[in-house]
Amino acid sequence: MRRTYLSSLLFALLTSTSIAVTAAPAAPANAAQPVVASAAVEQGAKVNINTAGAETLQKELSGIGAGKAAAIVAYRDENGAFTSVDELIEVKGIGKALLDKNREKLAID
Repeated sequence: MRRTYLSSLLFALLTSTSIAVTAAPAAPANAAQPVVASAAVEQGAKVNINTAGAETLQKELSGIGAGKAAAIVAYRDENGAFTSVDELIEVKGIGKALLDKNREKLAID
C-alpha cells in the first residue's frame, strides 16, 4: 500500500511538472531578441588576468573582492605574467572552488 501511494504521488508530481513546462506562455518574439543578444555579449567577454586591473577583476569575477583583486595584481607584479589560469591558485585567498567558479570568464592572452 505504501509503495502504491508513493508511486501515485511521484506520477502526479511528474505529470504536473510536465504540464506546467509545456503550458508556459512563450515570450513575444520582439522582446526576446535584445535579451538574447546582450546575454551572448556578456558570456563571450573574458577577463585577461595578465592585463586587468584590480577594479576590473573585482567587478567581473564572482567572489573576488577588493582584497583578492589587489592580491592577484600584486602576485602578477612580483612573479610576472600568469602562464595559465590554474596559476591563480598560488595567489593567497584564491582556492580551487573560486577558480572553478570563474574559469570560463578567465583568459591569459
